[in-house]
Amino acid sequence: MIEQFKNLMVHAGASWVIWLLIGLSVASVAVMIDRLRVFSTQRDDLAGLVQDLHRLLAKGDIEGAKKRLSRSPNAEAAVVLAGLAQSANGAGAVQESMSAAMGLQRARLERRLLFLGTVGNNAPFIGLLGTVIGVVGAFDELGQTGAAAASAAQLAPERVMGTIAEALVATAAGLLVAIPAVAVYNYFQGLLMSTLANAETLGHVLLSHVEGSRPALAGTNATLRDPKPSDALVIAKEGA
Repeated sequence: MIEQFKNLMVHAGASWVIWLLIGLSVASVAVMIDRLRVFSTQRDDLAGLVQDLHRLLAKGDIEGAKKRLSRSPNAEAAVVLAGLAQSANGAGAVQESMSAAMGLQRARLERRLLFLGTVGNNAPFIGLLGTVIGVVGAFDELGQTGAAAASAAQLAPERVMGTIAEALVATAAGLLVAIPAVAVYNYFQGLLMSTLANAETLGHVLLSHVEGSRPALAGTNATLRDPKPSDALVIAKEGA
């Protein structure tokens, strides 16, 4: 079985590994461009948005706050807008609605990033596989030339070194694919974490106004009371 597997590796060669890495590289670049386009549309003046939201909610202008959030293209505004729609139902409903919206926004922004992480982690191993295949082929060629003529045997080391050098190209190609993929993946992950943190901060602005606008409930349960002593005296006199 080992001999058959070796023959399969030798006949297949390492060229298919290079083509696989080229395909992964093209797909990675396409994902990078797509995610860059998505994250670039999220830019907005977050500080100005916080100030406008504070001002509108302080005046009780819920519709104005909704319009202001609707004009913002970033994910933070979409999260708070979902919570603002539940503001009449209390802080608990607002928090749950924002948590659900944050999950949806995270899934939208994180889409295809897993592919970049997978390519970055596994491309070096794919390149190493190509190198191993090339080295196996080189030693197989060296073994075959050992039984050939002496003149051919003298040329065997040159052919072996050339084959090994070609095989190392696969490892280099794997690194060239992996390094940009890992770097861009980490960059987008940083943007994602920053966006979610900003959404949480903006959500606290809404929750603070929802909590502050609750009507005071103190004393509303004091509807039943014991009769005063004076009331008891009046009732006794009337009975007499």
